[in-house]
Amino acid sequence: MDIQSLAVIALALSLDAFGVAISIGISKGIYLKNKILFALSFGFFQFLFSLIGACAGFLFNTYITLVPKLIGGIIISLVGVLMIKEGFNEKNENFLIKKRMYFVMGISVSIDALVVGFTVLSSIPSLNNLIFNAIFIGITALILSCVGLIIGRFLKRIEIVSKYADFLGGIILIVFGMKMIFF
Repeated sequence: MDIQSLAVIALALSLDAFGVAISIGISKGIYLKNKILFALSFGFFQFLFSLIGACAGFLFNTYITLVPKLIGGIIISLVGVLMIKEGFNEKNENFLIKKRMYFVMGISVSIDALVVGFTVLSSIPSLNNLIFNAIFIGITALILSCVGLIIGRFLKRIEIVSKYADFLGGIILIVFGMKMIFF
């Protein structure tokens, strides 16, 4: 696989993480440390799932192509609904972020990397090339997640966006979740 094709695949896989990162960046009460951990989680799980998918390869290709998108879309949509629900609560408190949230969100935005691993990366004959491709996908997701967090931080400074950040972030997550499920 040439580098241009790999870059397009990595960007496509990272768009879900980018959208979720914007939502996290807009959210009130999430500390910088938490945002960084979310971005690292997104990058790590993109890498891990593309590598696992490639190693599992052709064995599961015909059976699992629709399931990851459905599960990931449902999880992201549910998180969006919860964010909208939080928007109705007039609290100025910070979120209590549990460690499992990093795993759940990282897995939900990265689960489509399994499909790419099954279909595209499993045909790579060299283990070194396979690992390089998986690392490239993970780093791309990390970079796009950081860009999304930065964009979210700037969007939060706009008064109307800040006032309705939970609603906006929830709607973005629901739209990404529906996209994963239906498209």
